[in-house]
Amino acid sequence: MIGIFDSGLGGLTVVRAVRDRLPASDILFFSDQAHVPYGERTPDDLYGLLDANLRYLDSHEVDAIVMGCNTSCAIADTYGWPTTHAEVFDLIDSATIALQRAGASRIGVIATSATVKAGAYGRRIRNAIHASEVWEIPAPALVPMVEAGRLTGAIPRAAVADVCAQLPPGLDAVVLACTHYPLLDEHFAAALGPKVIRIDPALIQAQRVAELQERDGTIEESGHTRYVTNGELAHFAKNVALLTREASPECMKLGEESATLTL
Repeated sequence: MIGIFDSGLGGLTVVRAVRDRLPASDILFFSDQAHVPYGERTPDDLYGLLDANLRYLDSHEVDAIVMGCNTSCAIADTYGWPTTHAEVFDLIDSATIALQRAGASRIGVIATSATVKAGAYGRRIRNAIHASEVWEIPAPALVPMVEAGRLTGAIPRAAVADVCAQLPPGLDAVVLACTHYPLLDEHFAAALGPKVIRIDPALIQAQRVAELQERDGTIEESGHTRYVTNGELAHFAKNVALLTREASPECMKLGEESATLTL
């Protein structure tokens, strides 16, 4: 089983990428909506949430943890990863691989405030691509917008344009360094233009976990995905159905297995 977690709905972009690559794999997705957004929290608080979320996935004996939260990856870059028996796939590693493959050297990173403050993206990219220049821009307004379901129209378009306007000209690539942001990709495409490569680390995450399964051998699974939240269940289930386009996603409230919605 593959475990994925995020602070909210953004991790569904990782679920979608993994499911496209591995249609037969079982997936457990945990959304820590009780603590969203992560971007304005302290490093100590974020590390505690990371530890708790990994322990939750460990308790379900997942074989791999495919991170759906860039902020948690940035905190782990500073504090180290909590102990887990599963192999962890880091979004920052995946973004760096994508940038190397793209041949990018002038790179923008759009992320939560906490991810930018941690500086993990800049460090890792500069270490991997020695001649690179990296600009990290915080976008605190975007996660609450996605969680509220405001994905289209003038308001998210203007919010994304305002963030992109803070980047320097002449970039090769921009990393959407929060898994919520690909849900606003049409607005990023409009603001950045066709010459700037938009990097969604979820795509490389999915490729890497597929390579792990090929290496370890295929296990017979059901292709089932279970969606768990510690937030409000009905709102979560509605958004899961909308964003995954699944006809009847199994959505569950953490600790209340009887409180399950199948739309």
